[in-house]
Amino acid sequence: MRIPELWLCLSFGCAACSGSSCLSAQFRRPGDFMLGGLFPFGKDAVNLSTRSEPTLLLCERLFTDGLIWALGMRFAIDQINNSSSLLPGITLGYDMYDTCFEALGALQPSLLFLTRRGTTGIDVLCNYTEYQPRVTAVIGPHKSDLCLVTAKLFSSFLIPQVSYGASSETLSNTELYPSFYRTVPGDKNLAEAVVLLLNQYGWNWVATVGSDDEYGRGAQALFLSVVGSDNICIAFEGLIPTDLAEPSARKQMEDTVRLINSTKVNVIVLFALSLSAQALLEHSIRMGLGKKVWIGTEAWMLSESTASIPNIQSIGTVLGFVMRTGTVPGFQEYVAELLSSAEQDEFCRHSRELSRLVNAEVLDTHCPQCDHVTLGDIWPVLRMTTVQPVHVAVYSVAHALHRALGCTLKGCPKTPISSWQLLHFMNSLPFDVNGQSFRFDQSHGTNTGYRLIFWAWRDGTLTYLPVGDYDQSLYVRKSQIQFHTVDRKEPTSECFRRCQPGQFRRIKGFNLCCYDCTDCPENTFWSSTDSTSCSPCPQHQWAPARSTQCQDRSERFLFWAEPLAVALLTLMALSTALSCLTALLFLKHLRTPLVQAAGGARSLLALLCLVLLSLSCCLYVGKPDDGLCTVQQLSYALGLNGCFATFVPKALEITLVTEFPRCAPGLLRWVTRGRAWLLVAASLLAQGLLCLCHLRLGADYLVADYKTLPSEVLLVCGTKSWVAFALLHGFNSCLAFGCFLCTFMVQTPGRRYNVARGITFATLIYFVVWIFFVVIFATLRTVLRAVTQICTILATTLGILGSYFMPKCYIIVFRPDLNTGDYFQNPTEEEPEEDSV
Repeated sequence: MRIPELWLCLSFGCAACSGSSCLSAQFRRPGDFMLGGLFPFGKDAVNLSTRSEPTLLLCERLFTDGLIWALGMRFAIDQINNSSSLLPGITLGYDMYDTCFEALGALQPSLLFLTRRGTTGIDVLCNYTEYQPRVTAVIGPHKSDLCLVTAKLFSSFLIPQVSYGASSETLSNTELYPSFYRTVPGDKNLAEAVVLLLNQYGWNWVATVGSDDEYGRGAQALFLSVVGSDNICIAFEGLIPTDLAEPSARKQMEDTVRLINSTKVNVIVLFALSLSAQALLEHSIRMGLGKKVWIGTEAWMLSESTASIPNIQSIGTVLGFVMRTGTVPGFQEYVAELLSSAEQDEFCRHSRELSRLVNAEVLDTHCPQCDHVTLGDIWPVLRMTTVQPVHVAVYSVAHALHRALGCTLKGCPKTPISSWQLLHFMNSLPFDVNGQSFRFDQSHGTNTGYRLIFWAWRDGTLTYLPVGDYDQSLYVRKSQIQFHTVDRKEPTSECFRRCQPGQFRRIKGFNLCCYDCTDCPENTFWSSTDSTSCSPCPQHQWAPARSTQCQDRSERFLFWAEPLAVALLTLMALSTALSCLTALLFLKHLRTPLVQAAGGARSLLALLCLVLLSLSCCLYVGKPDDGLCTVQQLSYALGLNGCFATFVPKALEITLVTEFPRCAPGLLRWVTRGRAWLLVAASLLAQGLLCLCHLRLGADYLVADYKTLPSEVLLVCGTKSWVAFALLHGFNSCLAFGCFLCTFMVQTPGRRYNVARGITFATLIYFVVWIFFVVIFATLRTVLRAVTQICTILATTLGILGSYFMPKCYIIVFRPDLNTGDYFQNPTEEEPEEDSV
């Protein structure tokens, strides 16, 4: 894999990528061990303020700080190279690159750092134990967002990376980022410090706002997780944009200010970077938010551009935590001497000679802003910018090298050391820097603690006054803090909002003031103003969401007037009319061969049963009661049995003639003529006994269902005993199955009408309908259960009419020429076939 030789930082509005200068050429220097540096030299034009201050003031965090941090790294390396005890005989070199505050700007030089020493390519190997990358360790970058991108890359090669500003708690995961270190405390420590400050003053009703980036989201999430167990209520939590050039950024800021104002909180915790915090404060002043207590962090509290906002004093009281760091002796003098030397020709000549010794075909380190920086430009910010984290980061790598090489006062052996070999020494032992001891903890961070800073205004001049310290515990010098209140004492910030009618207080934590106003759910009602829960409605009543009282439930069943019932009743009328017309037609032609072949008078009984079966659909419409529920299943079973009972003699007659011709003459008299009525009567009697059994075991009964429907009580017939249900309807199924077995294989010569086929299809339709009916009926508990039963009755009735009776009606009406003895010869009149010899 080759590293692109063109650094596309122009697309981000960053430094140009060609040429060299006196000062920027010094951002490269060869040595026995190379350190990679990632610093924000370039300034992103999109993020610049629109106010009329000089450019260096507007982008102090985007350029001036980055330059100071880079000079801090160089100062530490110069000190180490000039030391006779830390790495005697060993020189440290460095390669510094501009991240442009962009992931791509940090990723490109990171790939360069991973190339094999002396080349511009990265080897793809199975074992990187002996792999020697271009740099031994990396210092930076400053932002958490960029570190999340680069840390996985360097951790894959186990190259130590020490950040001087990334505080995201995500980076504390040593399993994901085993080679990442930082010389600043993590956001978890900051969140704990803020919570302790809130508890000191009893502020338990606060708003929290974060910038929409890794730092703001991560710090806010940690803060919210900590306050959950500390009796602190969050009145509002929100994010503000980091890209202020977006069209929606202004509206989002204004909405945030309005929402904060609506909560009536007096304390706002702000986790944001400088430009986002500055924009929020400007909108707060413009929209007249009022004086609050703002609790901030180093990310925006020490910014000159934030402090120079017009009328900034009107926002109220500003308190916040900054890292507790020491000074770096000699650094200011070093920078002053360096900037003075950069103006001399000799320094420029030496810088160009040094630049020619470095491989220049890869990413250039030219920084155009650095060409025009004077000591007067950088001096105001130099006293405020914290350089110690960068200084300590370089020394941590130097001490690890000292131990890995086994250096003594006499010198260090010049043996090759792989980057991964430094990790053990960085984890294990403390190291001293300017008389102060440091060590990386289990999450690879250095918790140096925080100072509590108060914005003190004296004669219009801002002073950053230290008023407390945090190191596992918080100490506050309250007498030095003058709040914005009339009596200069701390304001209160407690929950005093009132829930609306229909809402109850959902307590958060253990403090009664910490609650959300939550709508009462359905079937509950709000009883009092200070209620912490909603009361359930009685079973016979219901209530919509956010209700103050319950209402009586209406009854739900299949009404006569609703469209679905009207459609089903219309279909019932059609089925009844067809059955009656067929019966009249059969009665008129009772003595014809067709009707006699179909069963004669027994067919009239079957049609009468179908009429009664159709009319039984009315039992399922209207308000049910126990009596109707009992009659429903009995009427269906008896009506269907009367129809199938008339099919049984005909099916047995056909079977005897076609399948048992030798036995037919002796048995046919039991299934034909008058004796066939005995079979019909026996079937009806057996079904009647089963109906009595059904009543004995458990008839259907009325069920008032209060759970299925939210606002109505469902009146439906419930099945008490499925065994009784199976016995009641099982007999009809047995009759239908017997008829089907007797007729489905019967063949009739082409010149004769196949009476058996009508019985076959009638029983087959019955089984298909019942398969669907049983599945649906067993699962439904709504008005559709009654609809299912009606549809089953009508489908069965119309199926029998259509398959058995309608073809015969067609012949009677439209083909009377076929209604002859030859075409409808009764099986009993046929000559039994002789057995072949």
